[in-house]
Amino acid sequence: MSTTVDISPYIQERCNELGSGVGYAVKVLRTRLGDDPLLGTPQGEPSLYTMEIDGDTFEDCPALQVLYAYGPPLLEEGRVEIRGITATQPPVTGTDDHDQAPDPRLEEIAVRQVTGAWQRVETWLREHAPVSFASLQGGASREEIDRAERELGVRVPAELKALWGLHRGVHSGPGEAFLPGNGKLMAMAEVVELHRYWGETYDGHLWDRRWIPVCTLGEHSWSSGLYLDAGTGEMWSWGEFANRQVEFESLTSYLEETADALEAPSLAGPVKPGLVDGALVWGTGGGPA
Repeated sequence: MSTTVDISPYIQERCNELGSGVGYAVKVLRTRLGDDPLLGTPQGEPSLYTMEIDGDTFEDCPALQVLYAYGPPLLEEGRVEIRGITATQPPVTGTDDHDQAPDPRLEEIAVRQVTGAWQRVETWLREHAPVSFASLQGGASREEIDRAERELGVRVPAELKALWGLHRGVHSGPGEAFLPGNGKLMAMAEVVELHRYWGETYDGHLWDRRWIPVCTLGEHSWSSGLYLDAGTGEMWSWGEFANRQVEFESLTSYLEETADALEAPSLAGPVKPGLVDGALVWGTGGGPA
């Protein structure tokens, strides 16, 4: 007896977003899973599997990774439910206005602003917090940034590409969490890994492919941080229990406010920048910056 394979309305919407050929590719996969629900790769959690779809096999379809659940304990016996679809290369087409090509003149301004703001932060670190300055990784190459964009499956805003071009993240170790709130600039590989995890774990009400994590608030935890909404350009915070809210109007404003707080700590509010053993830290009532 064949297995019942369910596809939620959210998955149907994701198919429309990712390309005109994705719906047909998922329809073919649905038939295959009905015949053999164990085609996928176990994910180390009960009932969860992933399947890879070669986009070249279907017209107007990017390469895909599909997350599905099969049987107990998540589902009743004999049932499969497709729970997530992630493009492992940029979608061929897009139905959302935010996927349209941006104005290159606005991109140029954004790159210049982000670069200027970050250089102010970096200058302060070099002069006052050598341990934190030493945690910075080198800049990413154009090829590395393009590869990360393909793996994310979404157009990366020019300002984030500019930041990655300056530094691809920080090294793990002393002084790494020097951003406000003791946040850590995520390495590009971590960004891709966390973005993929969100896509596999959460449904459309809790995750959107345009959300690109930028920094974690906590040196060794993914439970909270800031992400860039590639659609709106806003910086949002995320926390436990899927709590989210807009924190900054853009990556530029986030970095500019950080630089302002370092250069004039009175602007930082109750959480002030300070130094501990050559590392920049943020806290209430801390020592002078």
